[in-house]
Amino acid sequence: MKRIVISIIALAFAINGQAQRIKGSDTMLPLSQKEAETFMKNNTTAKVTVTGGGSGVGIAALIEGTTDIAQASRPLKMDEKLKLQEAGVTYKEVVAAWDALAVVVNPSNPVSQLTRAQLEGIFTGKIKNWKEVGGEDLQIIVYSRETSSGTYEFFKTNVMNNKNFASNVLSMPATGAIIQSVSQTKGAIGYVGLAYVSRDVKALKVSYDGKTFIGPSLETAKNKTYPIIRRLYYYYNVKVESKVKAYFDFVLSAEGQKIVEQVGYVPL
Repeated sequence: MKRIVISIIALAFAINGQAQRIKGSDTMLPLSQKEAETFMKNNTTAKVTVTGGGSGVGIAALIEGTTDIAQASRPLKMDEKLKLQEAGVTYKEVVAAWDALAVVVNPSNPVSQLTRAQLEGIFTGKIKNWKEVGGEDLQIIVYSRETSSGTYEFFKTNVMNNKNFASNVLSMPATGAIIQSVSQTKGAIGYVGLAYVSRDVKALKVSYDGKTFIGPSLETAKNKTYPIIRRLYYYYNVKVESKVKAYFDFVLSAEGQKIVEQVGYVPL
């Protein structure tokens, strides 16, 4: 009897278009969780579950039909668009917020700024010691997200000019793992979304022209002076539009965009 009641409740959610699944980007995880939490408080019949795993994982789930919304910290790739087409999925894109991608080091590291070219050298393995960029005689320990991550894709494209990561780069399964590793390793460097920056790490100033160095912050992301900024996306199948519309209306509302800023990202 209990199982039947649960099934009826689940069916009721499905019929009312209220039960929603969001999956994908770890960068967007704290944002979607907070948006969903507030949305459900305002809409007591709504049920929204949010899980991470990386942008690629979320988009793959959208292709397979195992999520209603894919959250991504990068745009869709061409092969993903083709797979969506092959699966008969007509999708829509929603830009939820902006993000400044922060390059972080251990707080004990005296280096406070790097050029884009120096970052490329570090992550491709050409620069191996902090003394090569004005720091101590200390080996550089490089942390990165794994290849399914949208943050990995964005960093490779926009910071490394599509060069390959060095073979000794340590791939982390989640953004939180990068923060933890960098905070505990003196020679470490990594990259994370702005909302993940904490006192446990030091965010570096970055320059693309070798002259003007700007640090990541809400202000520098808003005025676009920080050079590593990106959009944060949601993707959904148009077949579930009636189901997800209320959630997107909330995210894009004044209240939803206030949450974007509270979490540590940049409102539209």
